Amino acid sequence: MTSFLDPLISFVSAHAGLAYLTLFLAALLEAVPVVGSVIPGSTIILALSALVPGGELKLQWVLLAAALGAVLGDGSAYWVGHRQQREILNTWPLTNYPRVVEQSENFFHRFGTWAVFFARFVPPIRAFVPVTAGALGMAPARFYAINIPAILVWAPAHVLPGVLAVSALHEYAGLPHHEHIGKHIWMLAVVGIAIVLGLAVWIYRRRNGGGVAVAKPRG
Repeated sequence: MTSFLDPLISFVSAHAGLAYLTLFLAALLEAVPVVGSVIPGSTIILALSALVPGGELKLQWVLLAAALGAVLGDGSAYWVGHRQQREILNTWPLTNYPRVVEQSENFFHRFGTWAVFFARFVPPIRAFVPVTAGALGMAPARFYAINIPAILVWAPAHVLPGVLAVSALHEYAGLPHHEHIGKHIWMLAVVGIAIVLGLAVWIYRRRNGGGVAVAKPRG
């Protein structure tokens, strides 16, 4: 992970515009079915948000970029499902992930419209529930009424752990604001995402009585 994040952080810290674009794309691609299962969008968001305390990025723009990317990603997946209905669930590449598609349907049937909210915090079905909601006929107004508030909670939950952790290092450990920060960001990202996702999975298991298995594509 460090071999991937360190060059990325070093580059975008000097190019704020590209950093915000990277945040936007990370949030967008994470919401795309199948793609969202392999793109480390949450890790990228957490890592780049750790640049906020040093002044390289602005908190409000980081939150906005992440939220807009998630809204566009979830919305695009929803409308594909809404237009093609259940046919999309039996179409490639979703047919390579039958277990996750099944889990997404079960998740939606169990929680109803609130599945759109909870799924934002539960990988890997996060990338599959919006298209499933559309495929199962959820009304657009109802989808966005749940999806947008979920994203408004999800964005700070992913951004603030990195910001607060690095701020604490600046305050109590004497970490320079612009030097040697890159090598610490990936660790903070992992810790932050573990806390956020661990809490989400714990809530899901409490409600569902079981876990979410990661499906493997058919060979």
